[in-house]
Amino acid sequence: MSSQEEDGTAEPGHNTAGPSTSSSTENDKITGDIITVTIGATVPTGFEHTAAEEVNEKIGVDARISKDRGRIYFPITTDKLYQVHLLRSVDNLFVVVEEYDHYQFKESKEETLMEMQQLASKLPWTNALEVWKLNGALKKKKGYRKGGNGTKVKPNSEATDAAIADTEQQEPPQAASAAESPTKAESTADTETSTQDSEETAPEAKPIKFRVTCNRAGDKHSFSSNEAARDFGGAVQEYFLWKADMTKFDIEVLLNIHNEEVVIGIALTEESLHRRNISHFGPTTLRSTLCYGMLRLCKPQASDVILDPMCGTGAIPLEGAIEFNSSFYVAGDNNDMAVNRTVNNICHIQKRRAIKGSASGLPIDTVRWDLCNLPIRTGSVDIIITDMPFGKRMGSRKKNWDLYPSCLREMARVCTPGSGKAVLLTQDKKCLAKAISRMGGLWRKLHTVWVNVGGLHAGVYLLKRTGAVFGQTPEDVYESRGTVNEKGDEKGEKELS
Repeated sequence: MSSQEEDGTAEPGHNTAGPSTSSSTENDKITGDIITVTIGATVPTGFEHTAAEEVNEKIGVDARISKDRGRIYFPITTDKLYQVHLLRSVDNLFVVVEEYDHYQFKESKEETLMEMQQLASKLPWTNALEVWKLNGALKKKKGYRKGGNGTKVKPNSEATDAAIADTEQQEPPQAASAAESPTKAESTADTETSTQDSEETAPEAKPIKFRVTCNRAGDKHSFSSNEAARDFGGAVQEYFLWKADMTKFDIEVLLNIHNEEVVIGIALTEESLHRRNISHFGPTTLRSTLCYGMLRLCKPQASDVILDPMCGTGAIPLEGAIEFNSSFYVAGDNNDMAVNRTVNNICHIQKRRAIKGSASGLPIDTVRWDLCNLPIRTGSVDIIITDMPFGKRMGSRKKNWDLYPSCLREMARVCTPGSGKAVLLTQDKKCLAKAISRMGGLWRKLHTVWVNVGGLHAGVYLLKRTGAVFGQTPEDVYESRGTVNEKGDEKGEKELS
Protein backbone atom coordinates (compact mmCIF):
# COMPACT_ATOMS: atom_id res chain seq x y z
CA MET A 1 0.00 0.00 0.00
CA SER A 2 2.76 2.42 0.99
CA SER A 3 4.82 1.83 -2.14
CA GLN A 4 1.85 2.55 -4.38
CA GLU A 5 1.19 5.83 -2.66
CA GLU A 6 4.82 6.90 -2.92
CA ASP A 7 4.92 5.98 -6.60
CA GLY A 8 1.84 8.09 -7.22
CA THR A 9 3.48 11.21 -5.86
CA ALA A 10 6.20 11.34 -8.48
CA GLU A 11 3.89 12.61 -11.21
CA PRO A 12 2.61 16.05 -10.11
CA GLY A 13 4.53 19.17 -11.03
CA HIS A 14 5.90 21.05 -8.07
CA ASN A 15 6.34 24.48 -9.60
CA THR A 16 2.94 25.50 -10.84
CA ALA A 17 0.13 25.26 -8.32
CA GLY A 18 0.06 26.39 -4.72
CA PRO A 19 -1.78 24.89 -1.77
CA SER A 20 -5.03 26.62 -2.62
CA THR A 21 -5.54 24.39 -5.65
CA SER A 22 -4.88 21.11 -3.84
CA SER A 23 -6.69 21.62 -0.57
CA SER A 24 -9.22 18.99 0.50
CA THR A 25 -10.11 20.39 3.89
CA GLU A 26 -12.84 18.87 5.99
CA ASN A 27 -14.65 22.00 7.08
CA ASP A 28 -15.33 22.28 10.77
CA LYS A 29 -18.90 22.98 11.73
CA ILE A 30 -20.18 24.90 14.70
CA THR A 31 -23.62 24.14 16.07
CA GLY A 32 -24.27 26.23 19.15
CA ASP A 33 -21.49 25.45 21.63
CA ILE A 34 -20.70 22.11 20.04
CA ILE A 35 -17.92 22.07 17.47
CA THR A 36 -17.39 19.29 14.95
CA VAL A 37 -13.72 18.79 14.15
CA THR A 38 -11.44 16.17 12.66
CA ILE A 39 -9.26 14.22 15.08
CA GLY A 40 -6.05 12.60 13.92
CA ALA A 41 -4.47 9.67 15.73
CA THR A 42 -1.18 7.85 15.39
CA VAL A 43 -1.52 4.07 15.71
CA PRO A 44 0.85 1.09 15.54
CA THR A 45 1.85 0.59 11.92
CA GLY A 46 -0.09 -2.32 10.48
CA PHE A 47 -3.06 -1.99 12.84
CA GLU A 48 -4.70 1.01 11.17
CA HIS A 49 -7.81 -1.02 10.28
CA THR A 50 -8.03 -2.32 13.85
CA ALA A 51 -7.96 1.24 15.16
CA ALA A 52 -10.62 2.30 12.65
CA GLU A 53 -12.84 -0.56 13.82
CA GLU A 54 -12.43 0.48 17.46
CA VAL A 55 -13.34 4.09 16.63
CA ASN A 56 -16.50 2.90 14.89
CA GLU A 57 -17.44 0.62 17.78
CA LYS A 58 -16.81 3.04 20.64
CA ILE A 59 -17.52 6.46 19.13
CA GLY A 60 -19.85 5.50 16.29
CA VAL A 61 -18.08 7.31 13.44
CA ASP A 62 -16.16 6.06 10.42
CA ALA A 63 -12.41 6.60 10.50
CA ARG A 64 -10.35 7.29 7.40
CA ILE A 65 -6.95 5.62 7.09
CA SER A 66 -4.21 7.98 5.99
CA LYS A 67 -1.90 7.41 3.04
CA ASP A 68 0.85 7.87 5.59
CA ARG A 69 0.99 4.54 7.43
CA GLY A 70 0.27 4.66 11.14
CA ARG A 71 -2.38 7.40 11.08
CA ILE A 72 -6.17 7.55 11.04
CA TYR A 73 -8.60 10.50 10.94
CA PHE A 74 -12.19 10.70 12.16
CA PRO A 75 -14.79 13.44 12.84
CA ILE A 76 -16.02 14.08 16.35
CA THR A 77 -18.12 16.62 18.22
CA THR A 78 -16.64 18.33 21.26
CA ASP A 79 -19.23 16.81 23.59
CA LYS A 80 -17.63 13.42 22.86
CA LEU A 81 -14.02 14.58 23.07
CA TYR A 82 -13.40 12.65 26.29
CA GLN A 83 -14.13 9.40 24.43
CA VAL A 84 -11.08 9.69 22.20
CA HIS A 85 -8.82 9.43 25.25
CA LEU A 86 -10.46 6.08 26.08
CA LEU A 87 -9.42 4.46 22.80
CA ARG A 88 -7.00 1.57 23.38
CA SER A 89 -5.46 1.37 19.89
CA VAL A 90 -4.11 4.92 19.49
CA ASP A 91 -0.74 6.27 20.58
CA ASN A 92 -1.15 10.03 20.18
CA LEU A 93 -4.06 12.35 19.36
CA PHE A 94 -4.26 15.71 17.63
CA VAL A 95 -6.97 17.99 16.29
CA VAL A 96 -6.65 18.85 12.61
CA VAL A 97 -6.38 22.54 11.73
CA GLU A 98 -6.19 21.99 7.97
CA GLU A 99 -5.23 19.21 5.58
CA TYR A 100 -4.18 19.11 1.95
CA ASP A 101 -4.29 15.85 0.01
CA HIS A 102 -2.29 17.21 -2.93
CA TYR A 103 -0.14 20.08 -1.78
CA GLN A 104 2.02 20.94 -4.77
CA PHE A 105 5.29 22.25 -3.44
CA LYS A 106 7.30 24.79 -5.36
CA GLU A 107 10.41 23.58 -7.12
CA SER A 108 12.87 25.79 -5.28
CA LYS A 109 13.46 25.66 -1.56
CA GLU A 110 13.13 29.43 -1.13
CA GLU A 111 9.72 29.58 -2.82
CA THR A 112 8.41 26.61 -0.84
CA LEU A 113 9.52 27.99 2.50
CA MET A 114 8.10 31.40 1.68
CA GLU A 115 4.78 29.75 0.84
CA MET A 116 4.80 27.94 4.20
CA GLN A 117 5.34 31.26 5.97
CA GLN A 118 2.36 32.74 4.15
CA LEU A 119 0.26 29.64 4.93
CA ALA A 120 0.40 30.19 8.70
CA SER A 121 -1.79 33.31 8.57
CA LYS A 122 -4.36 31.69 6.24
CA LEU A 123 -5.20 28.65 8.36
CA PRO A 124 -8.51 28.31 10.28
CA TRP A 125 -7.05 28.11 13.79
CA THR A 126 -10.15 29.05 15.81
CA ASN A 127 -11.90 25.69 16.20
CA ALA A 128 -8.69 23.74 16.78
CA LEU A 129 -7.64 26.11 19.55
CA GLU A 130 -11.08 25.83 21.15
CA VAL A 131 -10.73 22.05 21.15
CA TRP A 132 -7.24 22.37 22.64
CA LYS A 133 -8.64 24.49 25.49
CA LEU A 134 -11.48 22.03 26.10
CA ASN A 135 -9.00 19.15 26.06
CA GLY A 136 -6.92 20.92 28.69
CA ALA A 137 -9.97 21.32 30.90
CA LEU A 138 -10.70 17.58 30.59
CA LYS A 139 -7.13 16.74 31.60
CA LYS A 140 -7.38 18.93 34.72
CA LYS A 141 -10.58 17.15 35.75
CA LYS A 142 -8.87 13.78 35.40
CA GLY A 143 -5.78 14.96 37.25
CA TYR A 144 -3.39 14.86 34.31
CA ARG A 145 0.02 16.45 34.56
CA LYS A 146 0.34 20.10 33.64
CA GLY A 147 3.09 21.58 31.55
CA GLY A 148 4.72 20.66 28.28
CA ASN A 149 6.07 17.23 27.68
CA GLY A 150 7.56 15.76 24.59
CA THR A 151 4.79 14.52 22.35
CA LYS A 152 5.67 11.83 19.90
CA VAL A 153 3.47 12.45 16.92
CA LYS A 154 4.49 9.70 14.55
CA PRO A 155 5.65 6.43 16.06
CA ASN A 156 6.45 4.88 12.69
CA SER A 157 8.56 7.75 11.36
CA GLU A 158 11.60 6.61 9.43
CA ALA A 159 14.06 8.89 11.15
CA THR A 160 14.88 9.27 14.79
CA ASP A 161 13.45 12.44 16.21
CA ALA A 162 16.90 13.89 16.58
CA ALA A 163 16.01 17.49 17.32
CA ILE A 164 13.37 16.56 19.83
CA ALA A 165 15.51 13.93 21.54
CA ASP A 166 18.22 16.49 22.18
CA THR A 167 15.94 18.64 24.28
CA GLU A 168 13.44 16.36 25.98
CA GLN A 169 13.13 12.87 27.35
CA GLN A 170 11.14 10.68 25.03
CA GLU A 171 10.86 7.11 23.93
CA PRO A 172 12.82 6.10 20.88
CA PRO A 173 10.51 6.59 17.89
CA GLN A 174 9.51 3.59 15.83
CA ALA A 175 11.27 3.41 12.50
CA ALA A 176 9.42 2.44 9.37
CA SER A 177 10.36 -0.65 7.42
CA ALA A 178 12.67 -0.42 4.47
CA ALA A 179 9.81 -1.38 2.21
CA GLU A 180 8.03 1.83 3.09
CA SER A 181 10.80 4.13 1.86
CA PRO A 182 11.48 4.77 -1.83
CA THR A 183 15.17 3.81 -1.69
CA LYS A 184 17.49 2.52 0.98
CA ALA A 185 20.02 5.22 0.29
CA GLU A 186 17.48 7.97 0.75
CA SER A 187 15.40 6.45 3.53
CA THR A 188 17.16 8.19 6.36
CA ALA A 189 17.26 11.55 4.65
CA ASP A 190 13.73 11.29 3.31
CA THR A 191 11.99 11.21 6.65
CA GLU A 192 13.08 13.65 9.25
CA THR A 193 11.58 14.93 12.43
CA SER A 194 12.58 18.20 13.91
CA THR A 195 11.18 20.90 16.07
CA GLN A 196 10.90 24.65 16.00
CA ASP A 197 9.83 26.55 19.04
CA SER A 198 7.26 29.26 19.33
CA GLU A 199 5.33 30.76 22.14
CA GLU A 200 2.03 32.51 22.59
CA THR A 201 1.47 35.73 24.43
CA ALA A 202 -2.18 35.70 25.41
CA PRO A 203 -4.13 38.61 26.80
CA GLU A 204 -3.56 37.03 30.22
CA ALA A 205 -0.57 37.85 32.37
CA LYS A 206 0.88 34.36 31.98
CA PRO A 207 2.15 33.73 28.45
CA ILE A 208 1.24 30.49 26.69
CA LYS A 209 4.27 28.64 25.43
CA PHE A 210 4.32 26.97 22.06
CA ARG A 211 6.40 24.97 19.60
CA VAL A 212 6.14 23.43 16.13
CA THR A 213 7.08 19.81 15.40
CA CYS A 214 7.55 18.75 11.78
CA ASN A 215 7.40 15.14 10.57
CA ARG A 216 8.38 14.70 6.94
CA ALA A 217 8.48 11.64 4.67
CA GLY A 218 9.22 11.60 0.94
CA ASP A 219 12.04 12.15 -1.52
CA LYS A 220 10.45 14.92 -3.61
CA HIS A 221 11.00 17.75 -1.16
CA SER A 222 13.58 20.50 -1.63
CA PHE A 223 13.60 21.33 2.09
CA SER A 224 14.39 19.58 5.34
CA SER A 225 12.17 19.12 8.38
CA ASN A 226 14.29 21.59 10.31
CA GLU A 227 13.79 24.25 7.68
CA ALA A 228 10.04 23.65 7.43
CA ALA A 229 9.59 23.76 11.21
CA ARG A 230 11.78 26.88 11.50
CA ASP A 231 10.03 28.93 8.84
CA PHE A 232 6.48 27.77 9.54
CA GLY A 233 7.00 28.14 13.29
CA GLY A 234 8.40 31.62 12.86
CA ALA A 235 5.38 32.68 10.80
CA VAL A 236 2.96 31.25 13.39
CA GLN A 237 4.86 33.10 16.10
CA GLU A 238 4.51 36.38 14.25
CA TYR A 239 0.82 35.78 13.51
CA PHE A 240 -0.15 35.06 17.15
CA LEU A 241 2.67 37.05 18.78
CA TRP A 242 3.70 33.84 20.55
CA LYS A 243 6.98 33.24 22.33
CA ALA A 244 9.27 30.19 22.01
CA ASP A 245 9.93 27.37 24.46
CA MET A 246 11.10 24.00 23.21
CA THR A 247 10.67 21.93 26.39
CA LYS A 248 8.09 23.64 28.59
CA PHE A 249 5.54 24.37 25.90
CA ASP A 250 1.79 24.46 26.45
CA ILE A 251 0.73 24.02 22.83
CA GLU A 252 2.41 21.87 20.20
CA VAL A 253 1.55 22.54 16.58
CA LEU A 254 2.20 19.59 14.26
CA LEU A 255 3.28 19.93 10.66
CA ASN A 256 3.00 16.47 9.09
CA ILE A 257 4.24 16.12 5.51
CA HIS A 258 4.02 12.80 3.68
CA ASN A 259 4.98 13.19 0.03
CA GLU A 260 2.34 15.69 -1.13
CA GLU A 261 -0.07 15.16 1.76
CA VAL A 262 0.18 17.96 4.33
CA VAL A 263 -1.69 18.02 7.65
CA ILE A 264 -1.45 20.80 10.23
CA GLY A 265 -2.73 19.98 13.70
CA ILE A 266 -2.52 20.71 17.42
CA ALA A 267 -1.47 17.91 19.77
CA LEU A 268 -4.01 16.70 22.36
CA THR A 269 -1.72 14.25 24.17
CA GLU A 270 1.41 15.14 26.11
CA GLU A 271 2.59 11.55 26.48
CA SER A 272 1.86 8.58 24.27
CA LEU A 273 -1.19 6.61 25.43
CA HIS A 274 0.65 3.32 24.90
CA ARG A 275 2.51 3.78 28.20
CA ARG A 276 -0.69 3.41 30.21
CA ASN A 277 -0.15 -0.03 31.82
CA ILE A 278 3.56 -0.50 32.40
CA SER A 279 5.51 0.89 35.34
CA HIS A 280 8.36 -1.67 35.33
CA PHE A 281 9.89 -1.88 31.86
CA GLY A 282 12.03 -4.67 30.46
CA PRO A 283 14.49 -4.70 27.55
CA THR A 284 11.78 -5.47 24.97
CA THR A 285 8.52 -4.19 26.47
CA LEU A 286 5.73 -4.07 23.90
CA ARG A 287 3.54 -1.01 23.43
CA SER A 288 0.12 -1.49 25.04
CA THR A 289 -1.46 -0.27 21.80
CA LEU A 290 0.28 -3.04 19.84
CA CYS A 291 -0.82 -5.55 22.49
CA TYR A 292 -4.41 -4.39 22.03
CA GLY A 293 -4.15 -4.93 18.27
CA MET A 294 -2.85 -8.46 18.79
CA LEU A 295 -5.64 -9.25 21.23
CA ARG A 296 -8.34 -7.98 18.87
CA LEU A 297 -6.87 -10.18 16.16
CA CYS A 298 -7.69 -13.35 18.14
CA LYS A 299 -11.14 -12.07 19.30
CA PRO A 300 -11.24 -13.23 22.95
CA GLN A 301 -14.58 -14.62 24.11
CA ALA A 302 -16.12 -14.89 27.57
CA SER A 303 -14.51 -17.62 29.73
CA ASP A 304 -11.58 -18.11 27.33
CA VAL A 305 -8.31 -19.18 28.94
CA ILE A 306 -5.58 -17.07 27.35
CA LEU A 307 -1.92 -17.91 27.81
CA ASP A 308 1.23 -15.84 27.30
CA PRO A 309 4.11 -18.32 27.80
CA MET A 310 6.83 -15.65 27.28
CA CYS A 311 5.19 -12.70 29.03
CA GLY A 312 8.26 -10.53 29.69
CA THR A 313 6.77 -7.54 31.54
CA GLY A 314 3.22 -8.86 31.15
CA ALA A 315 2.17 -6.17 28.66
CA ILE A 316 -0.09 -8.46 26.59
CA PRO A 317 -2.00 -10.24 29.39
CA LEU A 318 -2.33 -6.98 31.33
CA GLU A 319 -3.93 -5.22 28.37
CA GLY A 320 -6.22 -8.20 27.91
CA ALA A 321 -7.21 -8.39 31.59
CA ILE A 322 -8.18 -4.70 31.51
CA GLU A 323 -9.96 -4.49 28.14
CA PHE A 324 -11.21 -8.08 27.59
CA ASN A 325 -11.87 -8.89 31.23
CA SER A 326 -14.36 -11.70 30.68
CA SER A 327 -11.47 -14.02 29.82
CA PHE A 328 -8.80 -15.39 32.18
CA TYR A 329 -5.10 -14.77 31.54
CA VAL A 330 -2.06 -16.77 32.57
CA ALA A 331 1.28 -14.97 32.22
CA GLY A 332 4.47 -16.98 32.51
CA ASP A 333 8.18 -16.76 31.80
CA ASN A 334 11.33 -18.74 32.56
CA ASN A 335 13.15 -15.63 33.76
CA ASP A 336 12.78 -14.58 37.39
CA MET A 337 13.25 -10.88 36.61
CA ALA A 338 10.56 -11.02 33.94
CA VAL A 339 8.11 -12.67 36.32
CA ASN A 340 8.88 -10.07 39.00
CA ARG A 341 8.30 -7.23 36.52
CA THR A 342 4.95 -8.73 35.55
CA VAL A 343 3.88 -9.06 39.19
CA ASN A 344 4.92 -5.46 39.88
CA ASN A 345 3.02 -4.17 36.84
CA ILE A 346 -0.11 -6.05 37.92
CA CYS A 347 0.18 -4.58 41.43
CA HIS A 348 0.64 -1.11 39.96
CA ILE A 349 -2.58 -1.40 37.95
CA GLN A 350 -4.48 -2.82 40.93
CA LYS A 351 -3.38 0.06 43.17
CA ARG A 352 -4.32 2.60 40.53
CA ARG A 353 -7.76 1.05 40.13
CA ALA A 354 -8.26 0.94 43.90
CA ILE A 355 -7.42 4.66 44.19
CA LYS A 356 -10.01 5.45 41.52
CA GLY A 357 -12.60 3.46 43.45
CA SER A 358 -13.07 0.71 40.85
CA ALA A 359 -12.67 -3.01 41.44
CA SER A 360 -8.95 -3.68 41.81
CA GLY A 361 -9.05 -7.38 40.97
CA LEU A 362 -7.84 -8.52 37.56
CA PRO A 363 -8.47 -11.91 35.87
CA ILE A 364 -4.76 -12.69 35.61
CA ASP A 365 -2.17 -14.92 37.28
CA THR A 366 1.60 -15.15 36.95
CA VAL A 367 3.78 -18.27 36.89
CA ARG A 368 7.45 -19.08 36.47
CA TRP A 369 7.84 -22.09 34.19
CA ASP A 370 9.79 -23.94 31.53
CA LEU A 371 8.41 -22.82 28.20
CA CYS A 372 8.90 -26.22 26.58
CA ASN A 373 7.34 -28.13 29.48
CA LEU A 374 4.32 -26.11 30.58
CA PRO A 375 2.50 -27.27 33.75
CA ILE A 376 -0.83 -27.10 31.93
CA ARG A 377 -3.28 -29.84 31.00
CA THR A 378 -3.34 -30.90 27.33
CA GLY A 379 -5.98 -29.12 25.26
CA SER A 380 -7.06 -26.75 28.05
CA VAL A 381 -6.03 -23.37 26.57
CA ASP A 382 -8.23 -21.43 24.13
CA ILE A 383 -5.76 -18.75 22.94
CA ILE A 384 -1.99 -18.41 23.06
CA ILE A 385 -0.66 -14.91 22.44
CA THR A 386 2.98 -13.96 22.87
CA ASP A 387 5.94 -11.93 21.70
CA MET A 388 8.52 -14.44 20.43
CA PRO A 389 12.27 -13.69 20.78
CA PHE A 390 13.46 -11.85 17.66
CA GLY A 391 17.02 -13.06 18.14
CA LYS A 392 18.38 -9.51 18.42
CA ARG A 393 18.01 -7.90 21.85
CA MET A 394 16.77 -11.18 23.33
CA GLY A 395 18.15 -14.61 22.40
CA SER A 396 19.81 -15.23 19.05
CA ARG A 397 18.82 -16.30 15.56
CA LYS A 398 20.77 -19.54 16.00
CA LYS A 399 18.93 -20.45 19.22
CA ASN A 400 15.58 -19.66 17.58
CA TRP A 401 16.01 -22.62 15.23
CA ASP A 402 15.77 -24.90 18.27
CA LEU A 403 13.44 -22.76 20.37
CA TYR A 404 10.65 -22.07 17.85
CA PRO A 405 9.83 -25.73 17.00
CA SER A 406 9.87 -26.67 20.70
CA CYS A 407 7.62 -23.72 21.56
CA LEU A 408 5.11 -24.44 18.80
CA ARG A 409 4.92 -28.11 19.75
CA GLU A 410 4.23 -27.37 23.40
CA MET A 411 1.73 -24.68 22.41
CA ALA A 412 -0.01 -27.22 20.17
CA ARG A 413 -0.21 -29.65 23.10
CA VAL A 414 -1.92 -27.24 25.52
CA CYS A 415 -4.12 -25.53 22.90
CA THR A 416 -7.66 -26.84 22.26
CA PRO A 417 -7.70 -28.90 19.01
CA GLY A 418 -10.06 -27.59 16.34
CA SER A 419 -10.85 -24.23 17.97
CA GLY A 420 -7.67 -22.99 19.63
CA LYS A 421 -5.72 -20.04 18.22
CA ALA A 422 -2.26 -18.56 18.55
CA VAL A 423 -1.14 -14.99 17.84
CA LEU A 424 2.63 -14.79 17.60
CA LEU A 425 4.77 -11.69 17.06
CA THR A 426 8.22 -12.21 15.58
CA GLN A 427 10.73 -10.68 13.23
CA ASP A 428 12.38 -14.06 12.56
CA LYS A 429 9.92 -14.90 9.79
CA LYS A 430 12.02 -17.59 8.12
CA CYS A 431 12.52 -19.51 11.34
CA LEU A 432 8.83 -19.42 12.26
CA ALA A 433 7.74 -20.55 8.78
CA LYS A 434 10.09 -23.53 8.99
CA ALA A 435 8.92 -24.38 12.51
CA ILE A 436 5.25 -24.34 11.43
CA SER A 437 6.04 -26.62 8.49
CA ARG A 438 7.59 -29.14 10.90
CA MET A 439 4.49 -29.37 13.08
CA GLY A 440 2.83 -32.06 11.01
CA GLY A 441 -0.35 -30.09 10.42
CA LEU A 442 -0.95 -29.15 14.06
CA TRP A 443 -1.00 -25.44 13.13
CA ARG A 444 -2.46 -23.64 10.12
CA LYS A 445 -1.60 -20.03 9.32
CA LEU A 446 -4.71 -17.88 8.83
CA HIS A 447 -3.47 -14.32 8.59
CA THR A 448 -0.38 -12.11 8.92
CA VAL A 449 -0.24 -8.43 9.92
CA TRP A 450 3.03 -6.65 9.13
CA VAL A 451 3.98 -4.24 11.89
CA ASN A 452 6.78 -1.92 12.89
CA VAL A 453 8.37 -2.81 16.24
CA GLY A 454 11.16 -0.51 17.32
CA GLY A 455 12.26 -0.01 13.73
CA LEU A 456 12.13 -3.72 12.89
CA HIS A 457 9.78 -5.09 10.22
CA ALA A 458 7.96 -7.85 12.09
CA GLY A 459 4.89 -9.98 11.57
CA VAL A 460 1.91 -10.81 13.78
CA TYR A 461 0.88 -14.34 12.79
CA LEU A 462 -2.61 -15.66 13.49
CA LEU A 463 -2.50 -19.47 13.65
CA LYS A 464 -5.37 -21.93 14.00
CA ARG A 465 -4.96 -25.15 15.98
CA THR A 466 -6.17 -27.89 13.68
CA GLY A 467 -8.07 -30.96 14.81
CA ALA A 468 -4.96 -33.15 14.49
CA VAL A 469 -4.34 -35.17 17.64
CA PHE A 470 -1.14 -34.22 19.40
CA GLY A 471 1.39 -37.06 19.57
CA GLN A 472 0.06 -38.95 16.55
CA THR A 473 1.51 -37.01 13.62
CA PRO A 474 4.63 -38.31 11.84
CA GLU A 475 6.61 -35.34 13.20
CA ASP A 476 5.57 -36.16 16.76
CA VAL A 477 6.79 -39.74 16.39
CA TYR A 478 9.99 -38.42 14.85
CA GLU A 479 10.57 -36.01 17.73
CA SER A 480 9.86 -38.66 20.36
CA ARG A 481 12.89 -40.65 19.22
CA GLY A 482 15.01 -38.17 21.13
CA THR A 483 18.25 -36.80 19.81
CA VAL A 484 19.15 -39.61 17.38
CA ASN A 485 18.88 -37.34 14.32
CA GLU A 486 19.66 -34.10 16.10
CA LYS A 487 22.96 -33.54 14.28
CA GLY A 488 21.31 -34.03 10.92
CA ASP A 489 18.66 -31.45 11.83
CA GLU A 490 21.33 -28.93 12.80
CA LYS A 491 23.05 -29.31 9.43
CA GLY A 492 19.76 -28.78 7.60
CA GLU A 493 18.99 -25.70 9.66
CA LYS A 494 22.42 -24.22 8.89
CA GLU A 495 21.82 -24.73 5.20
CA LEU A 496 18.44 -23.00 5.44
CA SER A 497 19.89 -20.06 7.35
